[in-house]
Amino acid sequence: MTTPASASRWRDICHNALWKQNPGLVQLLGLCPVLAISNTAVNALALGLATTLVTTLSGSAVAAARQWIPNDIRNPVFIIIIATLVTCVDLAMNAWLHGLYLVLGIFIPLITTNCIVLARAEAFASRNSVRAAALDGLMMGLGLTLVLLLLGGLREALGKGTLFDGAHLLLGDAGHALVLHLVPAEANYQFLLAMLPPGGFIGLALLIAGKNWLDERVRRRAAQRASQSASPISSVASTE
Repeated sequence: MTTPASASRWRDICHNALWKQNPGLVQLLGLCPVLAISNTAVNALALGLATTLVTTLSGSAVAAARQWIPNDIRNPVFIIIIATLVTCVDLAMNAWLHGLYLVLGIFIPLITTNCIVLARAEAFASRNSVRAAALDGLMMGLGLTLVLLLLGGLREALGKGTLFDGAHLLLGDAGHALVLHLVPAEANYQFLLAMLPPGGFIGLALLIAGKNWLDERVRRRAAQRASQSASPISSVASTE
């Protein structure tokens, strides 16, 4: 049975992972794949989902085994667990999504060394229950996937004039219907700055700036509401 306290905790975990401590926009972890693979929306989505699967399963495994892992060797054990899961994901993508596997290349095995995965295993999963660790890993992965998808979509739209180009690599032949041509294909449109690494840095900076602007706007509104609610009390006190 879910109590109000536990429901509040689940909400806090989700809010913390998706927004307050988003790994891509706040913690700035795993920037190598974020900047390298986010040149198209499909590549970004595929790597984000693979990372989400690893963070969820590794968090659950670490939380389940934490009582039997000696404190002195916990990091090597965590890395072994993560590397095993990444190897399974790598082999599965090679078998069933080979075209996408060739595009993502070395960045699938590099999930093993992704700071997001190891950081959540050390900071959260090793100190919490299996359910909480699984939810935290899932939300952290989805938070990164959202950033990757937004950045990949932005760079692809500006750089190639398309959206979801290469979706067939992820969804099969049905993916061809998802490709959107924002600029007619015969125009041969390209804006290389958006597709090259500098475009990744600029796009990520814009996303970070947008998040900071929204956070500041929320803080200003909260402060304004607090001052308005306090003003009637102060006025009554002054009249007395």
